[in-house]
Amino acid sequence: MNLAILVLAAGKGTRMESDLPKVLHTLRGKPLLAHVLTSCGALHPDRLIAIVGHKAELVQSEIKPQFPEVEFVLQSEMKGTGHAVMQAEGALQNFEGDIVVTNGDSPLLTSETLFDLVEKRRQNDAAAAMLVGRLDDPASYGRVVMREGGAVAEIVEAKDASPEILALQTVNAGTYCFRSKDLWAQLARIGNDNKAGEYYLTDVVGLLTQANEKVVGILIEGCEMTGVNTRAELAALEAQLEEEAQLESEVEAMPS
Repeated sequence: MNLAILVLAAGKGTRMESDLPKVLHTLRGKPLLAHVLTSCGALHPDRLIAIVGHKAELVQSEIKPQFPEVEFVLQSEMKGTGHAVMQAEGALQNFEGDIVVTNGDSPLLTSETLFDLVEKRRQNDAAAAMLVGRLDDPASYGRVVMREGGAVAEIVEAKDASPEILALQTVNAGTYCFRSKDLWAQLARIGNDNKAGEYYLTDVVGLLTQANEKVVGILIEGCEMTGVNTRAELAALEAQLEEEAQLESEVEAMPS
């Protein structure tokens, strides 16, 4: 299939108010990262790589027994999503094909959606494809401006957006599929001249669209892009999934 998948799992997750790495907090009895890796593994990628950082050895010791096929790459400094992907370039320097980048704290993302993302890039012979969520209240999410036919025109951070752009409900879901040669070529060009001093993966998309390279978007339901940033969010998601499981159980138990 010529597919590599990178899962970003290096963050400390300070808003969880816990010393445990965010991706090891459990949902339905499994670490958040395990949910993501299960969906990724269903695509049978040639390479499945987790980018780890905070308490990397603990993350590896917890995850490796469950997912022996996973490789680990260290991001020793937290300098943004683009910087995280840069750490995997050495491991993938001879790889040619599709590279999916997703997040280790988005446990509801399905394997079907990931498969559709890869197929969308290939069918359109695009430099990249990305997941685009539709939210009633996008709040601080970066807005995705789309052209007719599903092409991505640009990603605009909320703080930089005009009132017209802020009115959009299409947002960056944070999961991408890149043609490998385009990813590395543009990643080498991004900088960190911003307030946070970080390298952003969204800048790669911006450089591609500026160069008139095709980037296509796939609209998904907002629930699939649900990330977990706080204990309250984790508890709410746990309760939601428990309720859904209970309802499903009751339906199955009904006489036909």
